[in-house]
Amino acid sequence: MSKRLTLVLGGARAGKSTYAQRLAEDGGRVLFVATAVAGDADMEARIRAHRESRPADWDTMEEPLALTGALAAGADGYDTVLLDCLTLWVSNLLLRGAEDEPVALDIPAEVGRLLETYERGAASWIVVSNEVGLGVVPPTDLGRRYRDELGRANQIVAAAADDVFFLAAGLPLTLKGGEGPGSALSDRAP
Repeated sequence: MSKRLTLVLGGARAGKSTYAQRLAEDGGRVLFVATAVAGDADMEARIRAHRESRPADWDTMEEPLALTGALAAGADGYDTVLLDCLTLWVSNLLLRGAEDEPVALDIPAEVGRLLETYERGAASWIVVSNEVGLGVVPPTDLGRRYRDELGRANQIVAAAADDVFFLAAGLPLTLKGGEGPGSALSDRAP
C-alpha cells in the first residue's frame, strides 16, 4: 500500500479527532503527534480526554513547536502519523515570543518544510486542522492574522493531500480523494 496524506478539517467539536483516529485504526504502527500545550485546567482536561481516547498501542510524541525536526527524527518505523493538530501548531508558532505578541515568521514556509518531511518519510500522515474561516471576523489584529495564517496553512496541506475530509456535526464530507484506506468511513456516521 502506498503512503497517503489525509487532511481532516472542520469546526470546533465537529468530530475531527474522532474521525482521524478511526482512519488511523487500520494504519499499522501509529505515531500520534500532539501539538497542544496545557495552559489552563480546561486544556489539561481536553488533553487528558484525548490521551484516554487513543489506543494503548499507539506511541505519542508531544511537540508544540519544533514539529518538523521532531518528525524528521522520530517518525521512522511508523506506518501512520496522526498529527492533531495543525491548528494549535500554527497558534504556538505565532505566539512563541512575548505573550500576545505575534512572531514574524513565514508560516507557509514552515508548512512547506512540514510537507517536505512527509515526502521524505515512508509513513502515511493524517493531519487534523480547524476550519476557522467560516465564523465571525476576529476583532483583533492577532486574531485576524491567526485566521489568515491557518487558512493559508490549510490550503497548502489540502493542495498536497491525497484525501481531504470536512467534518460537520460528526459527519464527514469528502472534499478530495476518498479512495484510500478508511475511505469507507466517509460514507457513514461515527
